[in-house]
Amino acid sequence: MTVDERRSEEALRTPSEANPIRVLIVDDHALFRRGLEMVLAQEVDIEVVGEAADGSEAVTMAAEMAPDIVLMDVRMPRRGGIDATSAIKEKVPSAKIVMLTISDEEADLFDAIKAGAMGYLLKEISIDEVAADIRAVYNQGRVVK
Repeated sequence: MTVDERRSEEALRTPSEANPIRVLIVDDHALFRRGLEMVLAQEVDIEVVGEAADGSEAVTMAAEMAPDIVLMDVRMPRRGGIDATSAIKEKVPSAKIVMLTISDEEADLFDAIKAGAMGYLLKEISIDEVAADIRAVYNQGRVVK
């Protein structure tokens, strides 16, 4: 069974402490990644499986880990989030990508959705909304805030 076939079967499961939503965090700011990891660690049905500092690292890690959700910044050095989103969707089609960014430009939103992102969140959202939005996207939804 391929990684993607396994992820497709697991997508039908209900998240729980025993079967958490597997999240990869991608942001070029280590402090932001660490803070987000600490926030998500409080959720019994969400598990942070890795962190990447740029889009290139994110593509490699996503192919190895096949996360359920990738939280992706838009602007990063080496490889930006929108380009990385396209590459991840090619390698791991089951991964759902949520852009988590400071960019409120419509062009970035349009390009992210076109690249395959299922969500677009501004970093100004509340701490409580992050986990709720991860769950919403995981459960076949789209989130734009």
